[in-house]
Amino acid sequence: MSLETVVEDIRDEARARAEEIRQEGDARAEEIVAEAEAEAERIREQREREVEREIEQEREQTLSAAKLEAKQKRLEARRDVLEDVRDRVEAAIADIGGDRREELTRVLLDDAAEEFDDDETIEVYCRPDDTDLVETILADDDYANFSHAGDYDCLGGVVVEGSSSRVRVNNTFDSVLESVWEEHLKEISARLFDEA
Repeated sequence: MSLETVVEDIRDEARARAEEIRQEGDARAEEIVAEAEAEAERIREQREREVEREIEQEREQTLSAAKLEAKQKRLEARRDVLEDVRDRVEAAIADIGGDRREELTRVLLDDAAEEFDDDETIEVYCRPDDTDLVETILADDDYANFSHAGDYDCLGGVVVEGSSSRVRVNNTFDSVLESVWEEHLKEISARLFDEA
């Protein structure tokens, strides 16, 4: 074998080995690219799931906030309606006149009188518009130790005070309305808002 043949065989062998290494390199490169693409796809899918979860959480939070705001607006509207009804009731009570007003004032005065001793001096306060009515009622012999003492800001009725016992009884239309309103607010609300 000549030197040239040996050189040529080594070159052929080197070329073959180089081709084999290149093919192995290409195969490994393809494998690395495939792994990288699979990892990239996994990361993309994971990120998509995370984004979908975040979107769902945002949607839930927005929906919850909207529901809460709607509930608050409903409650505000109900409160406004109840305030309007209360204002109308107060106006209707303030407008009670004539015999009915006198009858109610007497009942409230008699009820308050039960809190005092028979011989105690009693002072009676009323709204300015009812002064004549109260003075007329107090002119009755049944109210000999009662006297009109001044004005009281209210819808009607009386505030009665004993001079010696320091007892004060608020029997105004306002106090009666407040008591009835609080006691029956649930029923009033149910009727106004068709609640079963």
